Amino acid sequence: MNKAQLIHAVAKATGNRSQAADAVEATLDAMVRAVAAGEVVSITGFGSLTPEVRPARTARNPQTGEPVKVAERRVVKFRPGTRFQDLVAGRRAMPESGNCIQKDPKTPAVRK
Repeated sequence: MNKAQLIHAVAKATGNRSQAADAVEATLDAMVRAVAAGEVVSITGFGSLTPEVRPARTARNPQTGEPVKVAERRVVKFRPGTRFQDLVAGRRAMPESGNCIQKDPKTPAVRK
């Protein structure tokens, strides 16, 4: 799914393509800005985006075998949420409708 398809899916659920496009754009912008600023973006049920720093290191050129210096760099890591992992792995059934990553409703405790 690309961004246009995501906007289409949100527009189908909300009924307004213009507002869906604005919502998707604003959400992605906020997430990118937060991660770029060094913050962790965590969305319950979906996953977490975490900025990390990979330290400088010495690598090896596979063709010549000579050592090569690799500079320090910042990367983004994604860790999927438990519900997301369970749905992809088939350990949880995909609901026919509604939100698939929303928490299950609490069942009332049965008193004995």
